Amino acid sequence: MSGIGAASNGLTADAVRADLAALADPADAVHLQRFFKTGPGEYGEGDVFIGVRVPQTRKAVKRFAGMPLSEIDALLDSPVHEHRLAALVILNGEMTKASRQRGGDAARQREIVELYLAAVRRGRVNNWDLVDASAEFILGPWLLERPRDLLGKFAAGDSLWERRVALLTTFAFIKQGDTATTVELCERLLDDRRDLIQKAVGWMLREIGKRVDPAILTGFLDAHAAAMGRTALSYATEHLTPEQRAHYRAQR
Repeated sequence: MSGIGAASNGLTADAVRADLAALADPADAVHLQRFFKTGPGEYGEGDVFIGVRVPQTRKAVKRFAGMPLSEIDALLDSPVHEHRLAALVILNGEMTKASRQRGGDAARQREIVELYLAAVRRGRVNNWDLVDASAEFILGPWLLERPRDLLGKFAAGDSLWERRVALLTTFAFIKQGDTATTVELCERLLDDRRDLIQKAVGWMLREIGKRVDPAILTGFLDAHAAAMGRTALSYATEHLTPEQRAHYRAQR
């Protein structure tokens, strides 16, 4: 239920829903349902789209900075995909604001992280775009200087989305030159042949080579290329020389 304070300044889940409804395009909704694999047996099975593109959503939610966490949580429980994306974009902004305060507002950050983790665990961050738009920006800053056991637990489970959250969180670490957790998770998830994990493993390895040290990437490939799935290996080697790509792909 919307709080009185939130209602008085328009920062409510209902107001976000109304703004997005005004932008909705039924033809786009049909396209997005196909693109995000919402059919029976597909990874996004049953998800509902109203037809709002990501740039439109990001622009629409700018006015909702400062929305109470209870309202963000209400949006996360919506069956509509664009509502959940809007909630995560707003939550990212709240995390950034809490992180930039002098010394960082650890209590506020913890509130945001706990809300996010609860949403992940109850299956509300449940497509690749939702994970990719949130994990590195919410969990990444929080875990940068803290123990990262949580990511190991997510990777140890079978949930597609928790595993992708674990991997994508480490993008924040890579951008700070810290690759150890990424390498560890990629090794742990090497045998997961699901396409969205394959792509995430290869993507994060590629970013290590691109942003931090090519030798870390090639060292991983020297040890594991023969055991890697075709998709992960293709993504990981994308920025290598043609000779290097051929070398590693020949090991499969």
